[in-house]
Amino acid sequence: MALLKYESQVRPPLVEGNKDYHQVSEDICRPVEATPSKLWWIGFIVSVLCLLFGVVSVTREVWFGTGQWNLNRTVGWGWDITNFVWWVGIGHAGTLISAILLLFRQGWRTGVNRAAEAMTIFAVMCAGQFPIFHMGRVWDAFFTLPYPNSRGPLWVNFNSPLLWDVFAISTYFTVSLLFWYAGLLPDLATLRDRAKEKWRKYFYGVASFGWSGSTKHWQRHEALSLVLAGLATPLVLSVHTIVSFDFATSVIPGWHTTIFPPYFVAGAIFSGFAMVQSLLLVTRKVLHLEDYITIEHIEVMNKVIVLTGSIVGIAYLTELFIAWYSHVEYEWFAFRYNRVDLSSPYGWSYYLMMGCNVLSPQIFWFRKMRRSILVTFFMSILVNIGMWFERFVIIVTSIYRDYLPSSWSPYYSPTIWEVGFYIGTFGLFFTCFFLFSKFFPVIAIAEIKHILKKSGENYKEKMDVIEQESVEEFAHEYAH
Repeated sequence: MALLKYESQVRPPLVEGNKDYHQVSEDICRPVEATPSKLWWIGFIVSVLCLLFGVVSVTREVWFGTGQWNLNRTVGWGWDITNFVWWVGIGHAGTLISAILLLFRQGWRTGVNRAAEAMTIFAVMCAGQFPIFHMGRVWDAFFTLPYPNSRGPLWVNFNSPLLWDVFAISTYFTVSLLFWYAGLLPDLATLRDRAKEKWRKYFYGVASFGWSGSTKHWQRHEALSLVLAGLATPLVLSVHTIVSFDFATSVIPGWHTTIFPPYFVAGAIFSGFAMVQSLLLVTRKVLHLEDYITIEHIEVMNKVIVLTGSIVGIAYLTELFIAWYSHVEYEWFAFRYNRVDLSSPYGWSYYLMMGCNVLSPQIFWFRKMRRSILVTFFMSILVNIGMWFERFVIIVTSIYRDYLPSSWSPYYSPTIWEVGFYIGTFGLFFTCFFLFSKFFPVIAIAEIKHILKKSGENYKEKMDVIEQESVEEFAHEYAH
């Protein structure tokens, strides 16, 4: 009976089908070892074309300056910083799934953590480009790095939240990369041992760092995972908190508010989980991994989405209430006339944001909707559109009308090169993700094997039989 207490039998299995260790390796390694499909090539080529368009757009901006973007007198931050904050938010779910859920020993993370970790790395790579190219003189970007003694009297301004971003995001990227790669080591060794081509054996042999699967290797791997998880957990909270300081430490009406740090973190997890859903729903279908990324995984992530979406909704209403309650004329103007008023130039974006982020996720209160593939995919796209508009609303509607009506800028709209830069980051993200899905296991083989004996469907069925026999035995003994 002690076995029955190890995990609740009520919870559906996290690995479906009659799987053993060998079958798990076969299923997850198959997409890596097989020849790329037509769908893979189409997606990869489209991604590379988007990336090339982005390269052209950025090249024009560097060559001719930020005048290529439609920035004006008051809107000094437009699409570029909107996209920066959006991409940083996308990267949050990976670290949350990997680090925090590992520390809490949540078994359901194992089917989705590898792809989420990779998504984090690629999203941070995309995000980091926007502030660098926003400088205009991109060759001066190294001045943000803290080595003041080599430059005489020129010191980095450590009081600036923009510099805190440099530290936070570079640390976040480094820890996420180490965490992702450390988790890959056992699986790379599996691919090395299965490889038939010479180049594959050499490539995976070098990449796996001589992993042998010995007890000592597993002990060090477990210790490293826990240490990195412990480092990454505060980063989940601190990175987007520091990004929010870019706004909250200013005196701009609409930005200068203490609610921004928790509100940004909740929004980041919200959008990050939505992007994980978008990627995994396509991945499980194309790579035939439905037995490992199950409806149970999708439902649990939808629960997180409805929770964080509700927190974001409360934050929207709170900042609106505080703007009115504070009786600060400029603060209330920023909300009442620049956002809430439908007749204002950007009023439509505020209501689009509210509809996508607050109202639409409430559909996940219904179990049938949480377990629907079609509804989940549509909602994941809708949430990310809404979260992009949240960042757009925060940035543009707060600064396009300043204190002097005579200096108000005309309607801000992006140029083709601003849009091209954004499309280019999508190209980079999906190019990296397609390459990742082709050369690395999208699901952590070792971690699936770890939960197979307690969360696999065949094991659950055996436990049901054992439980039934135990109950009958107990009833028989009690009767005598």
